[in-house]
Amino acid sequence: MPSPRLLIGLPLLATPLAVAAWLWLTMLSPWTYERPAHLAPIAEGSHALFVYGTLTHAPIRWVAYGRTGDPEPATLDGYRRTGLDLAPCSGCAVKGLRLTVSAEELARLDRYEHLGIRYRRDRVELADGRSAWVYRRLDDED
Repeated sequence: MPSPRLLIGLPLLATPLAVAAWLWLTMLSPWTYERPAHLAPIAEGSHALFVYGTLTHAPIRWVAYGRTGDPEPATLDGYRRTGLDLAPCSGCAVKGLRLTVSAEELARLDRYEHLGIRYRRDRVELADGRSAWVYRRLDDED
């Protein structure tokens, strides 16, 4: 009969491995996402990105594009959060972070968000007047 420590310890060890495998297979693996051909190529240089959901968390950023970066607090006026998306809303504002990423990191974030499949990337103007990309859910007809 296995010891009680073994019966408790094995699931505790297996859970992080299962979560890591799920992340890899569903969001991060280069084999589960192929960038749609109709998308414009990513310009070289640095890119500003406004994030308001999971990417506001440093561990998720590290997993998604390889570093936590130097995020700055940012606000997007004229929108409100609606689940996993943003909806136009006069008088509303969404708090988030402004990230500065390289073209390679933006490509990794596009893979994380499944650009062209689940999300599109739109250019927006933040409350401080600077522009940034933001991921928005694709409509059913997109």
